[in-house]
Amino acid sequence: MINCRKIMELHLDGVSQRTISASTGHSRNTVSAVVQRAKSRGIQSLNDTMTNTWLNEFLFPEKQAMEKGYYPVDWEKVHKELQKKNVTLKLLHHEYATAAREGKKIPYVYRTFAEKYGNYAKKYKTTMPIRRKPGEIMEIDWAGSTLTIQDRATGEDIPAYLFIATLPYSQCSYVEAFLDMRSPNWLTAHIHALGACRRQWFLIT
Repeated sequence: MINCRKIMELHLDGVSQRTISASTGHSRNTVSAVVQRAKSRGIQSLNDTMTNTWLNEFLFPEKQAMEKGYYPVDWEKVHKELQKKNVTLKLLHHEYATAAREGKKIPYVYRTFAEKYGNYAKKYKTTMPIRRKPGEIMEIDWAGSTLTIQDRATGEDIPAYLFIATLPYSQCSYVEAFLDMRSPNWLTAHIHALGACRRQWFLIT
């Protein structure tokens, strides 16, 4: 295994790649590959969670996959695809697994696929945890793509709009479709959501 952690520590301290090569026993090409891959992945500093194993998997996921006999994943492509409308990680895993089997390779199961993507995506996350109290607030909105329902009498497709309400502390959610987003349905949705979450609360307690 490449000593990525040591290479990056020396590089970030301003040590030349020639000296890093001599210190770690890795070729200058290997040192250069680690430094360039880290640069492209946005690593500008190290923290305690960036162990040598983590760095190897983060910087060279395709190599780790092939060494273990798995079909490699282009995580940057996965990340970009997830920015598109209606694209989910589940869908991308299905496409990946299909390509793997067509190529006579072993695909990662979804759980591993999701875990590895989560590790990769950490570099994009600049978040601050928000402390919530049980029952303090409810987050609500019209969300997702417009759906359609079919009129049984005429066969006509009628637009349907999704209302979603979530209690962020418990992640208890309520979803209901309406034929429009006007005030009467907006108010009705709130009443139904509050009733549903109240019943859920009684079931939990």
